[in-house]
Formats: sequence, C-alpha cells, structure tokens
Amino acid sequence: MTRRSDAHPDLARPDARALFFSTWRVGTPERQRQAVAAIARTWERRPWPAGDLRGYHVYTGHDGETLLHHSRWASEQAYEAFVKTQRQERVDEIDTAVPDIERMGLGRYRYYRGGTRRDGDGAGPVPGCVVIVDVEFEGPDPARQRAWVDAVFEALATDPRPRPGGLSAHFHLSTDGTRVLNYAEWESARAHIDALAGPGDGVGSPTPEWERVRKWPGLRSSAVNRYDHALGLVAD
Repeated sequence: MTRRSDAHPDLARPDARALFFSTWRVGTPERQRQAVAAIARTWERRPWPAGDLRGYHVYTGHDGETLLHHSRWASEQAYEAFVKTQRQERVDEIDTAVPDIERMGLGRYRYYRGGTRRDGDGAGPVPGCVVIVDVEFEGPDPARQRAWVDAVFEALATDPRPRPGGLSAHFHLSTDGTRVLNYAEWESARAHIDALAGPGDGVGSPTPEWERVRKWPGLRSSAVNRYDHALGLVAD
C-alpha cells in the first residue's frame, strides 16, 4: 500500500537511478493546499504503483503559485510503464478536485554528486527549506555539465566565508545534456535569503573560483526557487 512520510528523500540513494522533476502552476496558496490534499487522497486510496518507485515527494513553492514534484525510480522503463497503465486515472482524479492545473513540463535527471553537512553525532539537521537551482546551458554537452558541477564544489571548498545555514547540495544532470539541477537543503528560508544578501553574486563569496562558475562558457541561465516539503509518499 501507499503511506505518507514526513522524511525528506535520500538524494544519494543508489537504487534510484531515474529521477524526475516537474512543476505544476496552481495559482494561489489555497489551491496549493487543495492540490496537495488531492494528491495525497488519490495516491493513498490506491496500491503503491510498483516496487521500482522509490518515493514521490511534493513541495509547495514560496511564490504561492507552484508545486514541485519529485519522483525517484529504479529505471526510466519502470516510469514509462506507470505512465502507460496508471498515471492518467490519478491525474484525472486530481484534476476533478482542483481544475485548471497548468503542468509545466517534466525533467529527466541522473544523480551526479552531492555534499551534506553533518553534526557531531553524524546526523544531519532537518531541512527547513528546499532550494532548487535550475541551470541551463547552450546545447547538450554531458562533459560540460559534470565540469561545471565540479567547479562549484571547488568554489565551495575554497570559499573563505561560507554562508551559514546551508545543509546540503545535491547535483543532478539532465539526460538531454543541457541542464543541471541543484537540490539544496537549508536550515530555513531566512538563512537562504540572508546568504543571497551577502557580498558577492549568489550564495558564494566574491572569489575567482565563484566568478569562474558564474561565467562558465555556454551558461545560458540560472533560476532559483524556494520550497517547503509538503508531502512524501512511499511504499508501506
């Protein structure tokens, strides 16, 4: 069966090799709440779709308009089988409860690398805010995706004044070779806002390493959005 979980996803879980992110625009905070409730009802009244689905998570955007969806599958083939046999009836039920949802596309990703802050007992703090950084490059280039992420980690490691409040950064590479998605966990939204307000452009200090990241050849755009983890669904 399907059950709810308050736990955030294990971003580096090795048996989740096909990762999907998508955004729904619902319009208002009230419709955000209604849509999350409709998703929970729709999924909980049905069996878990397949053992190959490792988890499904929904996040409410701080813009008051959007929902972020993140599902973690063993393979793309398992996801496609779900789409063919089970997805539409769930979509129809949710749309009946909350009409006129705008679905803004699906991104397919693979996990590349990440880093997590640990406390003295080895456990990580519970995130108070999820920040999604969506980076787009000019055309497909898997080597460029990896090189850019590696440069970010170099900039983080050499930053003389790292911003407080950051808990983790997990980088995903789009399968089409054009995008990088950083799923970053922060102590709070305020900690992230304060980090952006510090010296430099973004959360990094004004160092040559961060300047290299920001002016990477072929870097087309970068978008930053904050979310709250609203719903986790896992196999019972």
